[in-house]
Amino acid sequence: MNQQPQQPRNEYPRPQFVREQWMSLNGTWDFDFDDENAGERQRWQEGGCRFSKRIEVPFCHQSELSGLADTSFHDIVWYSRTFAVPEAYAGQRLLLHFGAVDYEASIWVNGKLVVKHEGGHTPFHADITDALIDGENTLVVKAVDFSKDVTLPRGKQFWEEKSAGIFYTRTTGIWQSVWLEPVSAQHISRIRLTPNIDRNELSVQAFIGGFKEGANVSLRATITFEGQPIAQDEFTVTRASESRTLALHDFNDHGLGRWWTPDRPNLYDLTLTLVVDGKEADRIASYFGMRKISIEDGVVLLNNRPYTMKLVLDQGYFPTGLLTAPSDEDLRRDVELTKAMGFNGARKHQKIEDPRYLYWADRLGLLVWGEMANAYHFSEDYVGRVTREWLQAVERDYNHPCIVTWVPINESWGVTNILIDNQQQQHALAMYHMTKSLDPTRPVISNDGWELVKTDLVTIHDYEWRKEVLADRYSDTGKALKARPGNRWILVPGYEYEGQPLLLTEFGGISFKKSGWDGWGYSGAQDEDDFAKRLQDVVEAAHQSPILQGFCYTQLTDVEQEINGLLTYDRQPKLPLETIRKIIQG
Repeated sequence: MNQQPQQPRNEYPRPQFVREQWMSLNGTWDFDFDDENAGERQRWQEGGCRFSKRIEVPFCHQSELSGLADTSFHDIVWYSRTFAVPEAYAGQRLLLHFGAVDYEASIWVNGKLVVKHEGGHTPFHADITDALIDGENTLVVKAVDFSKDVTLPRGKQFWEEKSAGIFYTRTTGIWQSVWLEPVSAQHISRIRLTPNIDRNELSVQAFIGGFKEGANVSLRATITFEGQPIAQDEFTVTRASESRTLALHDFNDHGLGRWWTPDRPNLYDLTLTLVVDGKEADRIASYFGMRKISIEDGVVLLNNRPYTMKLVLDQGYFPTGLLTAPSDEDLRRDVELTKAMGFNGARKHQKIEDPRYLYWADRLGLLVWGEMANAYHFSEDYVGRVTREWLQAVERDYNHPCIVTWVPINESWGVTNILIDNQQQQHALAMYHMTKSLDPTRPVISNDGWELVKTDLVTIHDYEWRKEVLADRYSDTGKALKARPGNRWILVPGYEYEGQPLLLTEFGGISFKKSGWDGWGYSGAQDEDDFAKRLQDVVEAAHQSPILQGFCYTQLTDVEQEINGLLTYDRQPKLPLETIRKIIQG
């Protein structure tokens, strides 16, 4: 198996925080399994061991595009490659970045441990400068996954060898880009951008790596829109975290000008320049959208106007790459197809998505609900794991204008006894309040689908396929809250409905395969006409409801044996796109 991606995954991996100098380490690496956990005892980390396989990074060994397509259990895997530091990087610190490694990662450079990380969906980096040598450097990665551990935040990755039902093939090891970038001793390590459309202002918080007290350091912020200067400010940096608010001196005609919406995805460009002792030490290119998501008097508002969310559930899987898209164009195409079918948003389901997808959602105009990849069993270990990784996810994606809602828990996964277990209820409450403490600008859902505790939106999963039943159930708030889709309570007893907006955030799930019934689904269509009618019935019931403020149809594509998609697994429409669009638009 030597299938290669159509386009190398060598696009810039972090599009909201761009430096000009960087070097991709994607491509062919040496690779091996370590089923006996003998690698460290045998000093594989020192780089002298010859691994028996080759793998294409950033594709996991379970995928076709890795060149291996081995889906059997291998909980410990090793990678190795060499690299030379370009002469242009001389005199600078060198950072080594990993977009995501599932699940635990240990990284060595020339035999020196430079970083360890836990969490399969979030990025990490190391300053490897002091581990470098002249000439060729050896980079070794050990990744440990726990294939059968159901307390592990794993999303849709199945804990058995063969996927089944709504669970899919696992991802072990590196599955997002690896790259190097040089930085000065003092540099911008991250930024936090908060737009305020009511005041036409942007709050900028910059974090300075390597900051030294008493140094002569300043930060210059420049904002443009389509090349036109909008604002500029330069201020002294006196600590490792510095904040300023910049007024945007431009006219914004009540959202018809430069606010960000799915219909008008207007983006401002931001350049941050760090100056040390009068010389430029670092420069970051970023962007932002002037966008506000809020709830007033029980109504969802986008930019202070009522807004109906028409979302599609998107698992983010690909036939040849699994969690990893074969190319950046594939990520863009998913956004384009979602919009072409009449949706204005996507709920990325049980996956913290590649930042390149969020970039295209920002650029092309698509709302996104950011969701944690959940575990399935509650324990104290699970609480620590999911909390740490979710903190990293919210920090990573905070600046994206497309992100409009946070979903730390879905369908009581990981908290299966939440209805009666106070400890699990407290965990869901903690995740809700922690997320609000990190980001007070977006709604947070405590447990999407059912058995909700404190929450900003009341969201319901209901796979009823009969139009008349759906129409009656969602004709009245009281009826909706008393319903028991999936035989589940909507709210945990003791948590009263407080007038929050109601949304139907999983429904439909109509299975259809043109070559005949061969797969898993919630309800099935016999042919194309039957599929169109069933789709029309469930979506029309949602449209006609006087109480629902949005919906999320299940789902964008088929995935492996699950055939609920509007598109096949290889992204072919099951109905003409225009037919789907007319139904979704209503």
